[in-house]
Amino acid sequence: MSRLARPAARLAAGSAAVARGLGRRVTAWIARGRRHDLTGWRAALGCWVRFAVLVFGLYLLWRVVRALPALMWLLSGVWTVAAWRAGRGAVDEPEEPPVEEPADAPRGDVRAATLEWIWQQIGDRQGVHLRDLLAHAHVHGMFEGLEVAEFRGHLERWGIPVRARVRVRGQGVTVGIHRDDLQALADPSPEATPAEAA
Repeated sequence: MSRLARPAARLAAGSAAVARGLGRRVTAWIARGRRHDLTGWRAALGCWVRFAVLVFGLYLLWRVVRALPALMWLLSGVWTVAAWRAGRGAVDEPEEPPVEEPADAPRGDVRAATLEWIWQQIGDRQGVHLRDLLAHAHVHGMFEGLEVAEFRGHLERWGIPVRARVRVRGQGVTVGIHRDDLQALADPSPEATPAEAA
């Protein structure tokens, strides 16, 4: 790759990464507005309010940029810096060949790491909702493209119990993982293989 093409490719890769990150954060923020203690349109009202706030904010930004066109230079500069940082290593470093895991690698490693992550998300609460776990995973680039039902299937194949109704303080009741079920786990080896996590 030529010297001129390399910075352009880094900016392109970084811009895509920044856009994906913003999209995940906005989607997760809007999804957290859903009320699981209500049904029908009332349950989704919070999502629509957050969506309306987002649209109104974009409209205000557009009006400000129309009134102060020089502001676009500042916004473009901020985006370029963020894209340049996000694109670090995407072009400059050669791709390494995939490393195959040894055949005798313990299958419990993925499950143990997943359990540790779930415990961190539960903290001092009674449990954690699957939608919140999945939103946290999406923000950090994990389990992308999975819906809650698919995510639940993976967890259950790994022997991680999921309840249909888990009450979390301040977040209502919905499908999730209760801390009592995790404490009761005894079998360290899951039935599913790590490849199923992809």
